Formats: sequence, structure tokens, C-alpha cells
Amino acid sequence: MSKSIKLFAMFGFVAALSACGQQQQEEEYVVVAPEPITAEPVYTGKYK
Repeated sequence: MSKSIKLFAMFGFVAALSACGQQQQEEEYVVVAPEPITAEPVYTGKYK
């Protein structure tokens, strides 16, 4: 093969490795409740 074909193949291989090797961080987000969260009532029995 000619040198130019080998050179293009090498650059393509390096570009593929660099594209696959990049790690993308997922963005973290926080949901803010508009009102404070209250606890659910506790079951205390039938007649209490």
C-alpha cells in the first residue's frame, strides 16, 4: 500500500479511538419541592 493510504488509515484509527474513549459525564439536577413534604398519618386502630 502507498504511504498516503497508510497515513489516512492511521489517522482514522486514532480518530475512532479518541471518539470512543471520551467519557461524558451526566449532569446531575435537584428537584426543589414548592411546599414542604409532610408525613403520612399513622394508623392507630379503629376507635382511637
